[in-house]
Amino acid sequence: MLQGLHDLGQAYLSFLEPLTLAYGLGGAIVGITMGMLPGLSATLAIALLTTLTIKLPANQAILVLICSYVGALYGGSRTAILLNIPGTAANAASCADGYALALRGEAGRAIGIATSGAFVSTLIGVLCLATFTPLLAEVALQFGAFEFFWLALFGVTMSGSIVGRDPLKGWLMGLLGLFVAQIGQEGLYAHDRFTFGWDDLAGGFALIPALVGAFGLSEVLTTLAQPVERKMIELKDSVLPRFGEVVRYWRTVLRSGIIGVLTGLLPGVGEDSGAWMSYAAAKAVSKEKDQFGKGSIDGLMAAETGDMASIPGHIIPCLALGIPGSAPSAVLMAAMIIHGIQPGPMLMIEHPQFIYEVVAMTTLASIAILLFGLFGVRPLLHILKVRRAILMPIVFLVCTVGAFATASRLFDVYAMLTIGIGAFFLRRRGYEMAPLVLGMVLGHLLDKSLRRGLVLSDGSLAPFFTRPICMGFAAVTIFTILLYVPAFKAGVRRVTGAAIGLLKSLLGHRA
Repeated sequence: MLQGLHDLGQAYLSFLEPLTLAYGLGGAIVGITMGMLPGLSATLAIALLTTLTIKLPANQAILVLICSYVGALYGGSRTAILLNIPGTAANAASCADGYALALRGEAGRAIGIATSGAFVSTLIGVLCLATFTPLLAEVALQFGAFEFFWLALFGVTMSGSIVGRDPLKGWLMGLLGLFVAQIGQEGLYAHDRFTFGWDDLAGGFALIPALVGAFGLSEVLTTLAQPVERKMIELKDSVLPRFGEVVRYWRTVLRSGIIGVLTGLLPGVGEDSGAWMSYAAAKAVSKEKDQFGKGSIDGLMAAETGDMASIPGHIIPCLALGIPGSAPSAVLMAAMIIHGIQPGPMLMIEHPQFIYEVVAMTTLASIAILLFGLFGVRPLLHILKVRRAILMPIVFLVCTVGAFATASRLFDVYAMLTIGIGAFFLRRRGYEMAPLVLGMVLGHLLDKSLRRGLVLSDGSLAPFFTRPICMGFAAVTIFTILLYVPAFKAGVRRVTGAAIGLLKSLLGHRA
C-alpha cells in the first residue's frame, strides 16, 4: 500500500511541469469546444487528437486524450442548457432541467451547478480509479493464453450493447472489426491473409486511419446531411456556483457519483446510462419530484454528476482487463495501444506506474474543467456561433492530414476515405462504429491467444473450457448472448421472480 501511495505521489509530481500542464489544459479546451458543438462528440475528439499527438511521448499524448475526454462530456452540458441540444449523448438528461433554468433567466446558475457537480463527481471517480484498478489488475495477472482468448471474446460480445439498442447490429460490427483485424500478415508466422496480392494490404489497416474514418469523416458527412440550427439563450447571470447550494445537495452528488462509477464498471453501459440512472435515483428520493423537468437543481446536479463519474468508471476495466465500456473509452484504449501501452492484465507488469499516471491525468482534467467552466465561459460560448458549413470542412482537413501523417502513406488516406464513407451509410442504417473499432483492437489478441493456446495444448480445446477462469468467462459470455434470446430472457425473469417470491415468504415466516 505504501508503495502504491509513493507511486501515486510520483505520478502527480511528474505532471506539474509547465509543458505537461499546458498539454493537459489544451486538451481540456479542445474537448470542451468539441463537446459544445452539436454533432461532434468525445469519441471524435479522442480520434482526431490521437492523430495530432502521435509524435508526443506516450504520457503526454494520453494526458491530452483523457483531458479531452473529460472536457467533451462536460462541454456538452453547455449546449444542453443554452440550446436544449445535448452536446454529447451523455448530456441528454441535463436538457430538461438545464434548459428550463435557462428559460427562467438562470443559465449562469445552471452552468455553475453543472460545473461544480462535474468537478466533484470526477474526483469521486478518481478515488475509485486509484483504489480498484490495481486490485483488479492483480487478479488479472493470473491470465494466460486461454484466459486472454475468452477475455477478447467477452469484449467482442459486449459490443452488442456498447452503443445502440440493437445487439445484433453491434455483434455484426464487432465481427466485422475482427475480420478487418485479420487482414495482412498474421502475428506468429507472417503469412499474408486476405491481401489478394495487394502489397499495401500486407501491413493491414492501421488503427489511426480506421479511427479517423469511422468517427471523423462519418461524423462530418452525418452532420452535413442533417444540419440543425437553434438560437442560443443569452447568458446574463453569474456562473459562479453558490457554495450553500452545492453543500445542500451533497447527498445527490455522492449518490450520483457512486452510481456513475458503478455503471462505468459495467461493459457496454455508456455515460448516458450513468446520467439517466442518477437522475432517476435523485427523483425517486427527492421531496420536490414535481420540479423535475421544470428547472430542478437536484435533477441537473444528478445528471451531470452521474455522467462525469462514469468516465473513471469506464477507465478501470479498460486498464485492468482491456475491456472498454463505452465508445470513447474504446477509442482511448486504441490510442494507448498505438502509443505502445497495452491495457489489460499485463499492464501491471509492463507499465506498473501507468495506472497511477492515469489517476493524475484524470485529476488534472477535473481541475481544468473547473477552471474553464467558471472563468472561461463567455469566450468559449462564441464557438457556438460558428456555422457548420465552415467547421466541417476544417474537421475533414484534419482527418485527411491525420490519416496521412502517421505513416506518410497515401494508402492510409484511401483507407480513411473508404472506411469513413462506408461508416456513414452504415450509421444511417443504425449500425454504430464503436464495436467495429473494438473488434479491430481485440482481433489481434483473440487470434494470437487462440493459436498460442492450441499450440500449448497440442491442438486440444479442453483447456479453454476446463481452467477455472476460462469456465467463468465462458459462462458469462454464453449467458450474455442468451439473454438477448426472448425465450431465454423470459425464463430468467420467471426464475428470478420465483426466487424473490420464495425469499420474501421465508423472511415473512421468520418474522
